[in-house]
Amino acid sequence: MKALVVHALSDDLSGVGLADVPDPTPRAGELLVRVRAASLNFPDLLMTRGGYQLKPPLPFTPGMEMAGEVVAADPASGYAPGERVVAGTRLGSFAELVAIDAGAARRVPEGMDFAHAASVGAAYLTAYVALVRLGRMRPGDWVLVHGATGGVGLAAVDLAQALGARVIATSRSPAKLARVAAEYAVEATLPAAGFREAVNELTGAEGNGGADLVFDPVGGDVFDESTRAIAFGGRLLVVGFTSGRIATVPTNLPLIKGFAVIGVRAGEFGRRFPALGRENVDAVWALAAAGRIRPRVDRRLPLDRWREAFAAMQASEQVGKIVLES
Repeated sequence: MKALVVHALSDDLSGVGLADVPDPTPRAGELLVRVRAASLNFPDLLMTRGGYQLKPPLPFTPGMEMAGEVVAADPASGYAPGERVVAGTRLGSFAELVAIDAGAARRVPEGMDFAHAASVGAAYLTAYVALVRLGRMRPGDWVLVHGATGGVGLAAVDLAQALGARVIATSRSPAKLARVAAEYAVEATLPAAGFREAVNELTGAEGNGGADLVFDPVGGDVFDESTRAIAFGGRLLVVGFTSGRIATVPTNLPLIKGFAVIGVRAGEFGRRFPALGRENVDAVWALAAAGRIRPRVDRRLPLDRWREAFAAMQASEQVGKIVLES
């Protein structure tokens, strides 16, 4: 089969290439799945450089989530060849075939295509764990979402609105923000720098201006300014550092303003608290099956155009998700 293989870590993808590799052999309790769509996540890009928490031994095939058709199934798995399934894989999805634990799979909801199914898991699970599980978001809360045009940021916008929050979206790109405003009924869109005063004005009822929750996958200067745009008792959710700078916070700021800085690792949360992890995944897919959340697929590219997909991710060209199809 064809698979994208990382042979060496590099900043320019020079150690990555499409290769012919042996088909995976499923073990007991596993499904062999023909991958029809695999969505690209920022950690996939970081892993090609060795810049992510997960550092698999070389060589490896990246790809954290996919959707496809069952080719072969353990008779005890409850699945049969031809069924449409979706699963998170951590690694291996950027290939024509993948072997997955049957317990990690679930059937694609009726009416959802492969590309959209592959775009739900990682982004919306991260948003759910951040906003609901750790951020304790309530209907009516003000939620400031940075990087709101990327895959995980847009998932946070969508999920927060679906659960009754009031959303302020930021991005470096006015053109991409205009698309978010047209497709999602956010309260406001703001630039990724200089948002503090506008946020405090929008949210300033009863003298407690500032966002109740800040969803920050960007870090750097955006994080710094967010500490001045958060409400007393707010929760600043650290999701990532796509800006490239890991920010720090003087401890007098959370002391004076009474806010919490909370790190978000949705996958690790599920591994440490398996029962809660299953509840999180079930909640996300229940919302998806009911049509209450709507993953946005920005572009679909064949697997052999992986370099174009990674370049678009690096340049933050997309609004929503980039999907590789095979």
